[in-house]
Amino acid sequence: MMAGTVLSGRRFVVSAGPTYEDIDPVRFIGNRSSGKMGFALAAAAARRGADVVLVAGPVHLDSPADVRRIDVRSAAQLHAAVLAALPADCYIGAAAVADWTPRAVAAHKLKKTDGTDALALELVRTADVLADVASHRPRPRLVVGFAAETDDVERHARAKLERKGVDLIAANRVGIAGSGFESDDNTLVVHAADGFARTLGPAPKTQLADALLDLIQERLP
Repeated sequence: MMAGTVLSGRRFVVSAGPTYEDIDPVRFIGNRSSGKMGFALAAAAARRGADVVLVAGPVHLDSPADVRRIDVRSAAQLHAAVLAALPADCYIGAAAVADWTPRAVAAHKLKKTDGTDALALELVRTADVLADVASHRPRPRLVVGFAAETDDVERHARAKLERKGVDLIAANRVGIAGSGFESDDNTLVVHAADGFARTLGPAPKTQLADALLDLIQERLP
């Protein structure tokens, strides 16, 4: 079968990039995710003939060819857009979704005042996009998550795999040069519930996307 048609008839939903959780009209809580890995995965799936919906947080990237893009800002917006895009054969959660968001957004810019050296923000948990997709009915045939960790990567990744109820976790270490957020290159270790583990890379994220898609195709019913 031609590479351009191997996923023909399959529907993929991919999330990518960061979320921004607003504090006031000028400030937000965010992270360093560039969206490059998720965009590369969406492009790779489309090249193989899949019908692809890409839910993108705030990034500065061009839309991949033959991909339907939905732009969002917050974790709540990403959660709603992903669930609205289901059903799908495969969901790839490559977005770095904020775990916490301010309970209330100030209507006006928070100003410094004399004698005040600290600002307290009350944060609340955001909806768990990955776990909600994994428990959704109808559930995607394959649910793939990402685990960006700074230490003890394998232990945290396997714990996330079990806790979220997903089929595959692609884990990578962040906070080091040449890997993870804001980098063109990365190294992924892909874990599955049956004990499977495979290292992909180090390599450009565009190459890693194709390598991960190969694994997904092998396990996609």
